[in-house]
Amino acid sequence: MSTVHDFSARDIDGNEQALSQYKGKALLIVNVASKCGFTRQYSGLEALQKQFQGKGFEVLGFPCDQFGHQEPGDEAEIKNFCTLTYDVTFPMFAKINVNGSAAHPLYEWLKKEKTGLLGIGAIKWNFTKFLVDRDGNVVKRYAPSDEPEAIGKDIAKLLA
Repeated sequence: MSTVHDFSARDIDGNEQALSQYKGKALLIVNVASKCGFTRQYSGLEALQKQFQGKGFEVLGFPCDQFGHQEPGDEAEIKNFCTLTYDVTFPMFAKINVNGSAAHPLYEWLKKEKTGLLGIGAIKWNFTKFLVDRDGNVVKRYAPSDEPEAIGKDIAKLLA
C-alpha cells in the first residue's frame, strides 16, 4: 500500500468505505474517544471540518478503545455521543485498534509513514492526528496534546 487511498474501513454505520473516495482531498485522520481528557478536541476538529471542507478537506474519526478504556460504547453509542454532544458532521468510522497485532492496516501504514517522538511508531494515546495531502501521502503527525486549532495553518498550506 502506497497511499491512504489504497485502504478501506467500515464506517460508523457498518458499511465498508474505500478511502479512495477521498482522492483529491487533504485529510486529518484521528483516533478518537468519548471519555478522554482530549475529547473536547471534537469541537476543534469539527471547526476545522467546517472551515476547510468546501476547499477539499475532511477530518476522518476512528474511535479506539485501547487507551484506558476511554471508548467503551458500541458504534451506535459513539455516533449518538458525537452527534448530540459535539454536532460532529465529519465522517466517523467503526471502532478499531491502532496498536498491536489486531491494529487496522490503515494505522499500521500511518505509523510507518510518520513515526512519533524519538522514532517510535506506536500510537501513544487518543487524538493522535495524521495530516494527509491531496495525493494520499502522510505529511505530518501530531501528538494528542496538539490542539486542532493549531493545525489549521498546516491545512491551509496544503490546500493553497
